[in-house]
Amino acid sequence: MKKQKIVLIVGARPNFMKSAPLMRELLSNKKSFDTKLIHTGQHYDHALSQLFFDELKMAKPDIYLGVGSGSHAEQTAKIMIELEKSFTEIKPDLVMVFGDINSTLAAAIVAAKMCIKLAHVEAGLRSFDHTMPEEINRIVTDRLSNYLFVSEESGLINLKNEGVPESKIFYTGNIMIDSLVSNLEVASHSTILERLSLEPENYITMTMHRPANVDSEETLKELFKSITEISKEIPIVFPCHPRTKKRLEDFGIKNNDDSHGIKVIEPLGYLDFLKLQSKSKCVLTDSGGVQEETTFLQIPCITMRKNTERPSTVDIGSNLVIGVDPKVIQDTTLDSVRGNAKVGSIPKLWDGNTAGRIVDIMKTNL
Repeated sequence: MKKQKIVLIVGARPNFMKSAPLMRELLSNKKSFDTKLIHTGQHYDHALSQLFFDELKMAKPDIYLGVGSGSHAEQTAKIMIELEKSFTEIKPDLVMVFGDINSTLAAAIVAAKMCIKLAHVEAGLRSFDHTMPEEINRIVTDRLSNYLFVSEESGLINLKNEGVPESKIFYTGNIMIDSLVSNLEVASHSTILERLSLEPENYITMTMHRPANVDSEETLKELFKSITEISKEIPIVFPCHPRTKKRLEDFGIKNNDDSHGIKVIEPLGYLDFLKLQSKSKCVLTDSGGVQEETTFLQIPCITMRKNTERPSTVDIGSNLVIGVDPKVIQDTTLDSVRGNAKVGSIPKLWDGNTAGRIVDIMKTNL
């Protein structure tokens, strides 16, 4: 039986964590699969790209497109143009995409147009908020996919309600937890707490990068005021995404005497950030992946969004989705810090073995 040519597409930080365990599993099955990795270059900052490859011990990409930044349309179009060339040369039997970034959407469209089978890892997630670019990416990618690998039970319900045939849907669990499980011991040796002069469980980790939170000057200023108030009671460590950093500079938002408790730092590598999260009192975020990581780590998570595409983190896990009202954020966070934190349990199949399940399914179905 001939080997199946498989191409994995990555482009941004969350993709690296999702693709690393699957790439390892595929490369260990060389008799069945000829696997290549294409990095679109959607994230090109060292701390958001190359450092993650190094820490996750990922092989160098076979192809690096280097598309860089741009508007959603510009970035997606650049990726599509370059991927069409790559797919024409490689002639893959299957293209595999992850999550909901622009690289995912671009690859899905190109594969479908070229009649190449498509697999979507982390399929079926829905926020039901079409103002989120990621929601559009998720819906289109799922509609075009031949194989939909689902991370939580809400994904099964959503895909069924959308009329996707059950023969295409596979409940495999959360592949990002594979990376977390395999790296947790290594991350425990990180010295990030010592470097930042932090005491375990005596600080908050914060991430914030969603356009809805950072692109409006009024919204970002109000959120930062609320965060400043929280920092008077407990230190806040804020690894600042380049997008957010630029907005803070554009809007003239700076640490002042009242916000000395906010440590704004450069983006962290995977291992440092995992250690930082795992020792936090709680985490304040607008990230989807962080909601999942904190649920597995059973760290209280407060999500500054009106919705989540990962409801299992709320229904089962340690996540609270509280909206973007600064007063509610302040009150809820301080309530959590003072001892009323939510600690949930771990969803089904978030066990570190998702990549193996996916590869087993591919052996049977491709």
